[in-house]
Amino acid sequence: MARRRFFVDRVVAGEAELRGEEATHLARVLRAAPGQCYEICDNHAVYLAEIREVARDRVAFRVIEPVNAPALPVRILLCAALIKFDRFEWLVEKATELGVAAILPVEAERSEKGLLEAARKRVERWRKIARESSQQSRRPSLTEIHAPVRLAECSAAASRLRYYLEEEPGAPPLLTALPAAPERPGCGEVTLLTGPEGGWSPGERGLLKAAGWAGVSLGPLILRAETAGLAAAAIVFHAWLAVAGEQGGERLG
Repeated sequence: MARRRFFVDRVVAGEAELRGEEATHLARVLRAAPGQCYEICDNHAVYLAEIREVARDRVAFRVIEPVNAPALPVRILLCAALIKFDRFEWLVEKATELGVAAILPVEAERSEKGLLEAARKRVERWRKIARESSQQSRRPSLTEIHAPVRLAECSAAASRLRYYLEEEPGAPPLLTALPAAPERPGCGEVTLLTGPEGGWSPGERGLLKAAGWAGVSLGPLILRAETAGLAAAAIVFHAWLAVAGEQGGERLG
């Protein structure tokens, strides 16, 4: 059975600390004790570490050795139109498990009124969800949760490969719109944009196309907003993973 992994703020001179709720959970629920070993990650590297000391809200670790943690094959930025928060939280959790590097909440014309301002107060909660999911899925780095923006700000995303999900007929399938397999290793980042429940307005489509975004399809069925984002992320991740496997790269779960 794989060891539990915890994210720590930093590792200094072979020492690290876990504080707050996570430390309390480790001490009280998991009954951590000095001498037990866990994996810790400072968002840059993963280590096997031994518990040196346990207090009520603090667990101190001593690093034993580095742990091999293969990097994810592609960095996916998921720009997700704001939806009801219970479903957006589910999106954050599952996108993190799928390997999404960062999530940018976006207000679209047809997003429910008031969601943008309310979302700004939810960012820390979403970061906590992403942290817990990153630990559970044994990621080598945390999923970043950016502060929410309006679509016009999002449309200028710097990634060369930018795709928005289009429900209108005629858009090519996402998989066929991606670079050919031999070209993928040189493309380090893919940006995906999912729309709100009401879909894109004509003006938003014009804005995205003018900014160089390519409209793509996930098939003939209409997916809920959170489902569409996860499906798109899974397609991209496994398109790159397949290339890594063909080149003899280590298999990632």
